[in-house]
Amino acid sequence: MRLVHPDDLPHRTEVRHAWIPMADGVRLHARIWIPVDAGQQPVPALLEYLPYRKSDWTAVRDAERHPWYAGHGYASVRVDIRGTGDSEGVFDDEYSEQELTDGLAVIAWLAEQPWCTGRVGMFGISWGGFNSLQLAALQPPALKAIVTVCSTDDRFDNDVHYVGGSVLGIDMTAWAGTMLAFSSRPPDPLHVGDRWRAMWQERIEHLTPPLLNWLSHQTRDDYWKRGSVGEDYSAIKAAVLAVGGWADPYHDTVLRLVENLPGPARGILGPWAHHYPDRATTPGPAIGFLQETLRWWDHWLKNEPTGIMDEAELRVFLEDSRPPVPDPGDVPGVWLATSWPTDDVSATAWPLRAPSVPAGDDWVVVSTPQHVGVDSGKFFPYGNPTDLPPDQRAEDGRGVAFEVFVADEPVTVVGRPLVRLLLDSTAPRGQVIARLCDVAPDGSSRLLSRGVLNLSTRHGRDRTDAFTPGEPEAVEIELTGLGVRLSPGHALRLVLSSTYWPWVWPQPDNGFLRVHLPSSSVELPVLDAARTPTADEATWGEPEQALQLKPVIFHPTRARGPEGTEMVEREVRHDVEARRWTLRVDPAYGGSRAYPNGLVYGEEAYETYAISEDDPLSAVATSRWRVSLQRGNWHVVVRTEQDVHCDAEDFIVRASVRAELLSPDGEWVRGTVAARTWDERIPRTAG
Repeated sequence: MRLVHPDDLPHRTEVRHAWIPMADGVRLHARIWIPVDAGQQPVPALLEYLPYRKSDWTAVRDAERHPWYAGHGYASVRVDIRGTGDSEGVFDDEYSEQELTDGLAVIAWLAEQPWCTGRVGMFGISWGGFNSLQLAALQPPALKAIVTVCSTDDRFDNDVHYVGGSVLGIDMTAWAGTMLAFSSRPPDPLHVGDRWRAMWQERIEHLTPPLLNWLSHQTRDDYWKRGSVGEDYSAIKAAVLAVGGWADPYHDTVLRLVENLPGPARGILGPWAHHYPDRATTPGPAIGFLQETLRWWDHWLKNEPTGIMDEAELRVFLEDSRPPVPDPGDVPGVWLATSWPTDDVSATAWPLRAPSVPAGDDWVVVSTPQHVGVDSGKFFPYGNPTDLPPDQRAEDGRGVAFEVFVADEPVTVVGRPLVRLLLDSTAPRGQVIARLCDVAPDGSSRLLSRGVLNLSTRHGRDRTDAFTPGEPEAVEIELTGLGVRLSPGHALRLVLSSTYWPWVWPQPDNGFLRVHLPSSSVELPVLDAARTPTADEATWGEPEQALQLKPVIFHPTRARGPEGTEMVEREVRHDVEARRWTLRVDPAYGGSRAYPNGLVYGEEAYETYAISEDDPLSAVATSRWRVSLQRGNWHVVVRTEQDVHCDAEDFIVRASVRAELLSPDGEWVRGTVAARTWDERIPRTAG
């Protein structure tokens, strides 16, 4: 990583703070990094628009890139969404109509400033990547180009809520608990003054736990279609650079955007987790991402010839076979530069043969214990040491495995595999999960791709249809995309299961599935063996960032578990007598941090996922958060709890928020600012 001091960048810059007025009188708070001479020589504006608090939670990340862009001749702007961070108003829901209306107003305001040329770009990772796409689809005149990183075009089936029509257990509940804590945090008195307490109370009084919204929409209805740009790709006219990583759950969006956007589009798919590709996290290697995006901005916002549009439509990293460790560091592989879709990739089908369990009359039974999935890894890998899935041998043994082939020469698979099954179910509700693994000669198994199908949504995610036992149906399971080169001697393994906790919430009916082998297959997108990537097919600069924020003091405090003991980052416990499995996770977002402006930000969180191996109604997911902020005598804390379980008919959600004033030393509570609880039952429709 090359850290560049602002004085060594082409433009001398300064930081400004501004209040951006909305039509209803609410003001959003912005931090603007800008060349000092922009008043005389206007520059294009770049916008990152998030609910994650520029004063603390994203401060380090913001300081890596916004000053860098400003030092290269842009006004780089970071805005807190309404009701979050230091912005006024109240937050209602992710990607709401209000958020997008405000976003349009922010873009128009930027374009009208005397220091702006009138041309605006937008960028972001995850939330900021989502709303970049969503705002581009609304076609604000000033928005000419976006860079969307780790984002989705499908809010229902490729987000943190549902997958394959099934309720996500590991992130529907975890992220809902996270956002409950995040949306309960107060503004910073440094920016809003004495209003902070009244603003804080208003936020919490208006609050609805996100999980109540998300579980109330268990099929692809209008709630999810709003903001899903895949509903109408043609609405996006701005130029789109889509970026993702194979270790990130949103990576298939890159493939879909490059394939379907009618306007200028380019895609980059690397080995990365849920991070900007210039950050030194695992898996790597990192690339000179800021330099690459600068080429994009200079082309579209300054009309400078950078050659960026001469690059291939898709530059994709092909991973080589490697050990199945959750912290692989920089992984081996090679870059492929190609069009997408490409004639160099063809679909090849393999039959399902030699199952790992006995088959009778060409039918195999799939009936797996409820704890299949405890080694699934984190839904959102952030580059922490325990995020990626470990060796899958135990998981493979709990399912029904098929050896698809053993490679006698290198085999490159790039794209989305498809599993076709002739399937029968003994229950009207159920689900089937398919996983592809790279099995090394020593028997170790690395998870490559997976897919889920909620049988009730097999005819469409916008509807539910009960399965009729005894009447087999042909179904398809589209797996997540992959880019991998299997080494000679390695086997490709397909594993089927009827459960996958906590990745997906179990269906209430404890039935089993039957698969007709002669009528079933797995289809793989295989790269032509003659198409061999060259070393210079896609080249990148050294990772580079701005050195703006003085080094933050990190205090990586581990969360305290239910017994009060310090937790490890990820732990699986098996109570043999009770036949119960419990996964405990510290999301490890950063712990406690001390900032140069005197703010000390403290964060502790943990999640648990428990299930009995023979009871689908025993599943329980919990989330606990404690967030504290202190500057001098100002010391506040937010504590949130969320518990989810179910019976055969309902999801049962209990949640609470408590906002308190603490003594300067944090030893005692001076007063309660607000406290709320929720206890709700939500009918299980598709879920």
